[in-house]
Amino acid sequence: MANRLADATSPYLLQHADNPVHWWQWTPEAFEEARRRDVPVLLSIGYAACHWCHVMAHESFEDADIAAVMNENFVNIKVDREERPDVDSVYMEATQAMTGQGGWPMTCFLTPDGEPFHCGTYYPARPLQGMPSFPQLLDAVAKAWSERGAEVRAAATRVVEQLAEQRPPLPESAVDEQVLSSAVAQLHEEFDAANAGFGGAPKFPPSMVLEFLLRHHERTGSPDALAMTEGTCEAMARGGIYDQLAGGFARYSVDAEWVVPHFEKMLYDNALLLRAYAHLAKLGASSAALAERVTRETGEFLLRDLRTAEGAFAASLDADTEGVEGLTYVWTPEELQEVLGEQDAQWVAELLHVTSAGTFEHGASTLQLRRDPDDLPRWQRIREALLDARSRRPQPGIDDKIVTAWNGMALTGLVEAAAVLQEPQWIDAAERAADLLTELHLVDGRLRRSSRDGVVGAAAGVLEDHGCLAEGLLALHQATGRRRWLETACALLDTALEQFADDEHAGLFHDTAADAEALMRRPSDPTDNASPSGASATTSALITAAALAGPDRAARYRSAAEQALTRAGLIAERAPRFAGHWMAAAEALAHGPTQVAVAGETDEDRTALSVAARRHAPGGAVAVAGPPEAEEVPLLAGRPLVDGRAAAYVCRGYVCDRPVTSVEDLVSALAR
Repeated sequence: MANRLADATSPYLLQHADNPVHWWQWTPEAFEEARRRDVPVLLSIGYAACHWCHVMAHESFEDADIAAVMNENFVNIKVDREERPDVDSVYMEATQAMTGQGGWPMTCFLTPDGEPFHCGTYYPARPLQGMPSFPQLLDAVAKAWSERGAEVRAAATRVVEQLAEQRPPLPESAVDEQVLSSAVAQLHEEFDAANAGFGGAPKFPPSMVLEFLLRHHERTGSPDALAMTEGTCEAMARGGIYDQLAGGFARYSVDAEWVVPHFEKMLYDNALLLRAYAHLAKLGASSAALAERVTRETGEFLLRDLRTAEGAFAASLDADTEGVEGLTYVWTPEELQEVLGEQDAQWVAELLHVTSAGTFEHGASTLQLRRDPDDLPRWQRIREALLDARSRRPQPGIDDKIVTAWNGMALTGLVEAAAVLQEPQWIDAAERAADLLTELHLVDGRLRRSSRDGVVGAAAGVLEDHGCLAEGLLALHQATGRRRWLETACALLDTALEQFADDEHAGLFHDTAADAEALMRRPSDPTDNASPSGASATTSALITAAALAGPDRAARYRSAAEQALTRAGLIAERAPRFAGHWMAAAEALAHGPTQVAVAGETDEDRTALSVAARRHAPGGAVAVAGPPEAEEVPLLAGRPLVDGRAAAYVCRGYVCDRPVTSVEDLVSALAR
């Protein structure tokens, strides 16, 4: 027996390749081994940037005595939840049902058939605050299996049966105008008027809810929707959850005031927030200048700190540095003085809320920029000096695997931010990432979940990979006019409809393909959490594709999107914080969605109109610029010049305005 993680493509699994535990990857052979030995499976699920995953690994998985007990009594399987979200989903559901909560590391004990009979999260190496120690748990489970094996197996079967009964398909319920308006009112009730954001601690960036609120404000003029968005975006951007030196957002704030983050930086968070801040910046509201700065800094963070050598984007930066959470990022007054000298240190300590007592741990503080500096050149000079000094500290590890869905979100964010900031090189960067994803992650016409160092992983793409990548490629098609991105996106959506749509319930999607590996149950989670659900991501992409594709596909895509939205009404009505992406998609559909085609002989001829279109079109709109009557681009087909001049065609749903040739007339048409 041996540890079998050395050839994994997941950095998280490779972190455990030297453990004395005889880890297996998730394979049929591992379960066959459990059957042969007649022992349970110990399933441990985590991810590379997870702080408590590191703690449990150090306390237990690196301990030779604990590992010996694991090896003797169990077949031990280690799973990267980011590489296998399907496995994570079904056992997270079981963990939450058994314990009332969930999280990572996740620790599940399974029969050799994969049925769970005991689940939990972190277990300490020694008893702690009423929690049993991990060795105590191992002994208890091993004893139960050896002495009451038939009873344990029967209990596991009952768990699977009960989970199936608890998760029937959501009933049909439209996401209509009443539901959308009611969602805004409910969000207003849950809004933290003192600190912004929704709910209490811990507080997560509500990126998809913000996108919904912005689209709703654009369509209805709702002042509450805009006020909640501006307040939350400003509070996050000025708090410790935002990296005031290098840009980019941490995963969440442990407090309600956005002061102390859980320090890992995830690609999906920053991609989604890049989109939301870019959208806020283009509205020209009172916080537009702050939103534009954060958009620029977040985009630069993605390109500088998360872009891999292959040109796509890494999954995350770790919460820990050398085993210490936040070590890279926090400061004491003495450290500021060592870098800056006394006067600058005192000035910036007050500006950034670095105190002798500290706002984090051990007298250290996170950096908060609660007001704009009164001396901007001085702040820029100090910021550069602090960032330079920080770069010489030990740095957090990077999980450099390339996750398809998260890179799809990055494509969308970069393209939409590029339109606001007029940064064409960001579109070039997005195209390079798209080249890698479409050339490496598409294998024999089917999508894979991830790759690393130019080697594609074995895990099949799930629904969110298809939806998010399709949305990103559709954004690239709009930015470049290249048909290849439209065609590839449509092929992904065709696969989604063929492989992931439920055959019996119209509008229902599963998270795994019909021909994917069979798990304990086929996951189908419609809720938007830290990132869009696979179903809402695919629905959003279908709406966009229906507005961009030719008539042969448009009707099918729109019908599928409308059916899918009928499965989201109950979530939007009862828990709008977990339906942000669904409601943003519904707002796009309520807008038509708006379509803008700009036809001009040359790039120079159509630049002014295309810039205006992308700057003033509402969220969820589509806009394509290119040669007149370009048959290879469906939105431009049959769209000629007007009186020999470049022209913009604005349509909403099935109704089109007269074409216009001036920026002023286009802006006016988009404002109607």
